[in-house]
Formats: sequence, structure tokens, C-alpha cells
Amino acid sequence: MSQQYFPGQRWISDSEAELGLGTVLTCDQRLLTLLYPASGETRQYSLRNAPLTRVRFVPGDEISHHDGWSMTVREVEEHDGLLTYHGFDRNNEDCSLPETGLSNFIRFRLASDRLLAGQVDPLDWFSLRYSSLQQRSKQQQSGLWGLGGPRIAPIAHQLHIGREVADRMAPRVLLADEVGLGKTIEAGLVIHRQLLTGRASRILLIVPESLVHQWLVELLRRFNLQASIYDYEVFRASDADNPFEDAQIALMSLDWIRDDEQARNALLAAQWDILVVDEAHHLEWSPEQASPSYALVERLAQQISGVLLLTATPEQLGLESHFARLRLLDPHRFHDLAAFREESRHFHTIADAAGELLEDHNLSAEHSQLLEQLLDGQQDLIRQARQPEAREAREQLVHMLVDRHGTGRLLFRNTRAAMQGFPGRLLHPAPLLPPAEYLPGGSGLKSRLYPELYYQSRLPEDSEQRWWQFDPRVDWLLETLKSLKGKKVLVICASAYTALDLDEALRVRSGIPATTFHEGMTIIERDRAAAWFSDEEFGAQVLICSEIGSEGRNFQFSHHLVLFDLPLHPDLLEQRIGRLDRIGQEHDINIHVPYFSGGSQQRMFEWYHQGHDAFLNTSPTAQALEQQFAGQLETALPAEGDEPAWQELLEQARTLRLQLAEEMHRGRDRLLEINSGGSGRGEQLAAQIIRQEKSFDLPIYMEQLFDAFGIHSEDHSDNAFILRPGEKMLDASFPLGSDEAVTITYDRDLALSREDMQFITWEHPMVQGGMDLVLSGSMGNSAVALLKNKAVKPGTVLVELLYVSEAIAPRHLQLGRYMPPTIIRCLLDQQGRNLADKVSFETLNSQLESVPRASAAKFARSQRDDLASLVKKADALVQPRHQELAQQAHAAFEQALNAEIGRLVALQQINPSVRDEEINLLRRQLEEGSELLGKATVRLEAIRVLVAG
Repeated sequence: MSQQYFPGQRWISDSEAELGLGTVLTCDQRLLTLLYPASGETRQYSLRNAPLTRVRFVPGDEISHHDGWSMTVREVEEHDGLLTYHGFDRNNEDCSLPETGLSNFIRFRLASDRLLAGQVDPLDWFSLRYSSLQQRSKQQQSGLWGLGGPRIAPIAHQLHIGREVADRMAPRVLLADEVGLGKTIEAGLVIHRQLLTGRASRILLIVPESLVHQWLVELLRRFNLQASIYDYEVFRASDADNPFEDAQIALMSLDWIRDDEQARNALLAAQWDILVVDEAHHLEWSPEQASPSYALVERLAQQISGVLLLTATPEQLGLESHFARLRLLDPHRFHDLAAFREESRHFHTIADAAGELLEDHNLSAEHSQLLEQLLDGQQDLIRQARQPEAREAREQLVHMLVDRHGTGRLLFRNTRAAMQGFPGRLLHPAPLLPPAEYLPGGSGLKSRLYPELYYQSRLPEDSEQRWWQFDPRVDWLLETLKSLKGKKVLVICASAYTALDLDEALRVRSGIPATTFHEGMTIIERDRAAAWFSDEEFGAQVLICSEIGSEGRNFQFSHHLVLFDLPLHPDLLEQRIGRLDRIGQEHDINIHVPYFSGGSQQRMFEWYHQGHDAFLNTSPTAQALEQQFAGQLETALPAEGDEPAWQELLEQARTLRLQLAEEMHRGRDRLLEINSGGSGRGEQLAAQIIRQEKSFDLPIYMEQLFDAFGIHSEDHSDNAFILRPGEKMLDASFPLGSDEAVTITYDRDLALSREDMQFITWEHPMVQGGMDLVLSGSMGNSAVALLKNKAVKPGTVLVELLYVSEAIAPRHLQLGRYMPPTIIRCLLDQQGRNLADKVSFETLNSQLESVPRASAAKFARSQRDDLASLVKKADALVQPRHQELAQQAHAAFEQALNAEIGRLVALQQINPSVRDEEINLLRRQLEEGSELLGKATVRLEAIRVLVAG
């Protein structure tokens, strides 16, 4: 007979017991919906196979009301599908309790119930459960949680920003690092850590159309986060009331969602925790009018509590544009452009004082007076700092300035000028004579910059003539590749057609192994091409990319870049070079540029080289130069002749570039640089990640996990393994990632060079999913073993019990940082004495042997009464330790949150960028978390009976 469900009934999840007691909300012909009030979660289950167990207490059980009082059950009455318990309270007075009033925090001793019923598991499963509990508790307390798992190099400033922003309640910041410093990685770290810690559960990503697939791949490859792409077809194919409610991470292009009114309305109606907008400098705004794109993002930012804006040019487009970005983050703080202009001048004055402190110069009287105004009560420290050798006092003052003044809480910007770790750039220009076939060519600029496309477009479709048969750039490329034999070479050109034709040319005219990478390929095809290119031993020497190859992909293992043509905008040029020239690159970058002399291609080369200095250095002034000279450049580039006027234009551009660069250097916001770089905190995180990865805890644990679930592991190569499902795989739902085989590595360096391998860390879905399979059910929670120790009298019985002390709470409160599920271990002899402090788990475990399951079950049933008595004694023994843990957690939680609230309240008096919302969220978190810590529970997680023999 099928189970009947009624609203109000209480059930517990077989797979997620940590959610607490669930209440049936609704039940229809297909779906069952339960609310778990203790954890604030709601779950829907298929009616046919819901993994649920009905909560039904029996006479003699002690139960609790959600108001806190308890009663002992005498009888149970059922009416209309709901239970009512009758009994007596602690004053021995009659009382009744309907199941709807049961405490949401009631736990069950499923382990002892299974043992006493003779249900026992293999001995190694008990050890696996113990290891899983230990590691889950350890990881939840780790400050690296969400930072150490992604497939990225541990770079200090990225880790600092990732933690600093992700640890805020509803962060609202502008990530504005220069190209190549990793804004996408920083945003990914914030998203990843917020999701893992429960501070966010739904993410909205809005990016330019050209970056949609880059974001999809980056999130999956680096962070193991699966985003759902939405476009016109996907949105209208959904049969959901609101298609956007189906995704945890929704990814879409700004152009589509801006222009599609129906989708836009659905997006605004959906609930989101964090909004991420890439290339935010394209959002146009002025005091008179906002563009439709800006207006949409503004509406979203008004109703979404967390906002991340990404841009590489926060101030280069002008102070007005910068103000437009900041007002999206905090419209109350940044409501008046004129006031912001005045305030910005004040920022630079403070930054100058910080620079004087940092550079060990004598502190001027003017800056001393300013510091006394800004840092009231720190006169003694300021007097000490007047001495150049007083380094510690100077650093303390700088940190106070960072905390209290400027836009440091809203804006993070790292620049190459303020950092180290970048390679040099070597330019190899190759001027070539244009072939007769291209002359005179088309009249437009594109036909002159990309003549092969114009030439090919004029031929009949069935023509066998190909431009690469005569183009001297192809001859030059073949000779260059031969001279670079054994070197990985990345070739980028503007068009996918050019890339495909070059691939054909190499295939026909040489034996050089090459592959292509362009927008006409699927993501899987692009991944395969990139993986083949990255393979050092058997991979392609050359990867030929269209412009899409300059977006997002990291090809740092290559040190030779061929720019087969040049893009029309300097940002695209920087993106191309940025595929190789990134922080962490260990070799100089060789940039090869073939171009036709005497025409538009030469002038484009000269414009970038002499005007922008864009080949040898990053060009922070590029936007300003393009705006200043756009009209003149449009006229001069296609033209032939008039060389003096062209040289004059180049000189004007060079002069303005140097002038702007000097202004930027003088206007450097040293406070912002300090805050963005982390001032040593990021280096500490990187060192901790490296230390963690030197430990063998993870590989040892995973071998336990693979053995228990029947996953075969075999060597692939150094530090790499192949995993395959075994013939007797325990659970088909094990998150292996493939039905056939998957290659894994625990080595970060190998994972960064071999993207076809899974990088296994404590945060990887395979690890977390496997751990969930162990702990969500009864696997390994009861066992019987033979103790082989000559010092123990044969026939002696010991009972080992593992309790878990924890606070059940919504994840966003992060009570796991203060009271993670913590093992309390008891080892009782037959007299009920606790020997756990004298005999460690590891020592005891090494002396145990398995017992046949039938014999173990028979023994457990025969000792039922004695074992039940010992369990009751253990229950009493763990209570003092549990209360101690709960009190310590409560004290630490209140101390941490009160300190942060106090700090922000004080800062708000000085720094208006501290929002009321941020402080109020912390206050609500303090109140709610304190209440739930007061309801912390302890439960019997596993029990093992040991018989000396």
C-alpha cells in the first residue's frame, strides 16, 4: 500500500538528516513539498520515490514541543492522518502534543537502532564515516574554504580580494584590476565562496554576448560551477512560470535581456542574491540620461542585495563614468556628481600622505596636520611616524587610513605598476611587400586590414584559388614556425575564415601539427583543441584562433604569439596579448607581427607601437587616446601618402600618452593599492594553500572512498590517476563525472597545464558528493569488530560511540565557522568507564579485525540490553562536552559579530561607504544565530562494538 501524505505530518529526510524535522506543506498527484524549519530549507520530492521516513514516536519516548517543554509519551492517537501524543510532562502532569507542534530540532539514534536490530556494516565503512566527519568539520572551520579548491594558481591579490569580498554580507563592489590581473578569477572566487558558505544561493550573471561562453567555460573549468545560459530560444522553450527560477547560476547577454521585454520582466520578478555584470564600463550614463543597458542594471541593483561590477577601466573613461559605476553600488552614498568631484580631490590628498608614509620620506608638517584631522586620538602614533625609521608606526597609520577613508570598501583595483610577477615583452615586426593580387584592393578600411577576406569574397564559390597560395604572410608564418620547432605558438587573427584557411594552408604546405579555435566550434570542440595544444609531448605546435581566442582563455604555457593581423581597437589587442602575458607567466613573451608595408596595415602597426606603446607595455591610456583621435585616425588609416601629417598624428598621440601616464602616476591612490593588494594577507592565504596541498590527507581519504564504493583507481602518469566504475560499484549515483573513466590529479601545477584532468581538492564535487553519500545515510554507522590485543582479556566487550555536536541553522548564518559538526568520541568498557582519552581512534583501529556479518549481527542482538544500557550512559557522558562546545561557540560568535558591528558603526561615522544595510544584516545574523546556538544538539552518529579475542 502506498504511503499517504497529509499537510502537517512530520517526516525526516533519509539523505539529508541534518536538515532536521520536516513538515509536509503540499502534496499533489506528482510532487511532495516539505519545509525544514530548523535549516530554513524547502525540498520537493517525486511522490513515487520520496527518500523520507515518517516520524512516529512510541510510548516511553521523550519528545519536545517547539516552545521548549518536554513530555514522555504514554499513548499515540491518529486522526485524519495526523498524530497526537498523550503523556505527562516533567511535573508528572497530563499533557498532549500534536505532531505539528514537535520541535524542529529532534534527532534520532538511528545508529544504535540499527546495531540493536543486528544491522551491521563492514569495518572499513565505520573508519570511512569517522574520516568523513573529521574532514567535513575541519574544512568548515578552514579560512581557505571556497578559496583553495578552484583550478587557479594561488596568487596573493586574487585570494585577498576573493576572501575580503566574499566574507561580507551582501557585497557590493567594483572589481577593476588591469587586464591580465584576473578580474574574472576574483569574481569566480567570490561567487564560489559565497555559494559554499551559504551566504548566497542564486547568482545572476550579465555579460557581453561575446563573453557568454567564456564565462560558462571559466566557471565550469576553474570552479566546478555549472551555469545555465539563457537566450531567446531557451527562455521561450521553458514551460516554467518563470524560467529564471530554475537555475542556481543564470548566465545571459546584456543585449538580449535589455531588448527582450518579456524576459526582462521575468528576470526582474525572480529572486537573486548576487548580480554580476562584466565589462561594466560599457554601461553609459550621464546626469541628463542613462542608456537602456544602464537603466536595466540600475533596476536590478536596486532589488538585488549583492552586486559585483567588473571593469578594467574605472577612471580612464573619466570621473563621470567612474561615478556612474559607483552610484550603481551605493546610490545613497554617490548621489551628486559635483560632490564626488570635490571628494575625489580629497582622496588624492589622503593618498599622498599614505605614499609619504610608505616611502619612508620625512612626514611633512602639512601631512602631519592632515593625519591628526583624519585619525583623531592617534597623535602619539603620528609623532612616532615623523621619524623615517619608525616603520611599524607608519604601517599602523596606513592601515587606519585604508580602513577609514577613500573608496577602498567599494573599489578594488590592482595595477601592473604596483605589482611584480609579469614577463617582459619582445616585439618581432615583419614588414612584407603586399602581393599584386591584393592591389589595389577594396576602398574600405577592413578590406585593407584584412585583404584576404575581400579577395576571397570576390571569387566564384567553386573557385579553387585560395589567398594563402600567394600571400607572403603565409610564407613568413611557415618559416617562423619551422624556426620555432618544439615551441608552442599561438596565432590570432580577426576572422574565423582566416583561421580556417591558415589551418588548411599549414596542412597542405607543411607537416606542422596545428589546430583551430573559433566561434563556429562547440565548447567541447574548443576544449579538445585547447587540450591538444597544451599537450607538451604529443600536442599541436600551433593553435590558430579567431578573435574569440583572445577572450578569456589562458595559454600561458606558450611564449610565442603571432598577430597575423591587427584588431581595430586597442582593447582587443591587449586581450590578445593577455592570453600569454598574465601574472604568473614565467617567460618573456615574443610578439610576432607580420604586416604589409606602405599601407593601412603598416599605419595600424605604427599607431599601436608608436602612439600607444601597446606591444611592449599595457596601455592604460588607450581609451583616452581613442576618444581623442578617433576622427583623425579614421581618416588617416585608409589613406596613402601624406606621410608628414601621419607622423604628426603619431607624435601627438605619443605626447598625450606620456602626459596622461604622468597624471595617472601622480594621481595614484595608494590607499586603494594597499587595500586591493591585501598588504600581505593574500600572501598568507597562498602559503596556507600550498601547505594544505603538501598534506596527504586528501589522497588517503579518497582511496578509502574509492575502495568503499567500488571505484577502480590506476596510475595514469606522474601525479595522475584514472578512475573507472567497478563491476560491483556500490552506488551508481557516485559523482565520478563519467560513466566510463575520468583522469584526476591532486597536483595543482599539473591541473593548470592539463585542463583535461579533474583537479581534486576538498571542495571538488566528487569529494563533497562522495562525502555526502557516506554521511547522509546509514553507511558505516554500526559495526562489530574483533580486538586483537594481548593486554586485553579475551571476551572483554568495549563500545565505541561517535557523537556529533552541532547547531542546525540556515547556511547563510555560517554557524559552522563557530560550531561545525564536531565528533565527541566515547570508548566505554562494560562498567561504563570512558577510555577515549587513553586510547586514540587510530591506535584502536589498527588492532581490529573484521567479523563475518552474520556472526556480528547475532552477537549484537544477543547483547541488546547491555548495549542499550551503555548507550544511555554514553548519552549522559557526552552532554558536558557538548554544552562546553555550544557555550564556546556562542561566546566566539557573539564576540566576532559584536566586534565587526562595532567596527562598522565606528567606520560609518568617518567613511560613508559603510551601508546601513550591511550593519543591519549583521545585527539580524547575531540575533538569529545566538538563538539557534542555544538550541545546538548532539546526536549519536555511529557505534562500534569491539570484542577482545
